[in-house]
Amino acid sequence: MARFECERDQLVFRFSLWEQLGGLRSGAVANLNEIRFVEVVDDPWTILEGMRVGTGFPWVIVLGTMLRRGGNDVVAVYQKLPAVVITLQPGARYQRFIATVPDPESVVATIRAALHQRT
Repeated sequence: MARFECERDQLVFRFSLWEQLGGLRSGAVANLNEIRFVEVVDDPWTILEGMRVGTGFPWVIVLGTMLRRGGNDVVAVYQKLPAVVITLQPGARYQRFIATVPDPESVVATIRAALHQRT
């Protein structure tokens, strides 16, 4: 399963080996100062939009990049489980990172703590 890691002043979104194969990417990186919002969304399928590059079966799995106007999203979403959504500043390479993770509330708290330490 994909994971988020705070390393120095960056947020690293890492895909597992299987996700790399299905999503046609290894993950993504953003600077912590590019993060606008960090939240948990109960049903990430309601916010997915655009053309997918990677693997996808509706309400089962979507891995890869969602190409859309206004910015692309990097996604690793499974079933109808809650997901962490990281919204980035305008001008960042991506608009959002969206991932189903084992403990989304804990991941959000960790990222918010890293952001708070920067201020």
